Amino acid sequence: MKLARDAGLVVLWGGTGGGAGGTGAEAVAGLGRGVFYAGARAVLATHWPVETVSARQLVTHLFERYSKDAKLTRAQALRGAMLELIDKEVALDGAGRPVASYAHPAFWAPYALYGDPGR
Repeated sequence: MKLARDAGLVVLWGGTGGGAGGTGAEAVAGLGRGVFYAGARAVLATHWPVETVSARQLVTHLFERYSKDAKLTRAQALRGAMLELIDKEVALDGAGRPVASYAHPAFWAPYALYGDPGR
């Protein structure tokens, strides 16, 4: 794997990218290390599987914040994205009715930023 030398943030999506324990955890942790060795300065990973819609919203909010404010660090952008998910986002059923709040930690707590939290 070869990344650009200035890869600021790599997102490991799809389950348990950051944690130990569980099936295949050593391989996934190795993938995270491999991403650093390939040139990434920071990795965003999860400690347990995440719900898809809230994950997409959180990561979208993160990159929107990070790209709009040159003074914002990766860690600050992640914190802001988590707060936006907590304060504003809800899960909808098939008819578009709210069924759950994304304020519950199950939706935002699994994310961890590894490496350089800065810009």
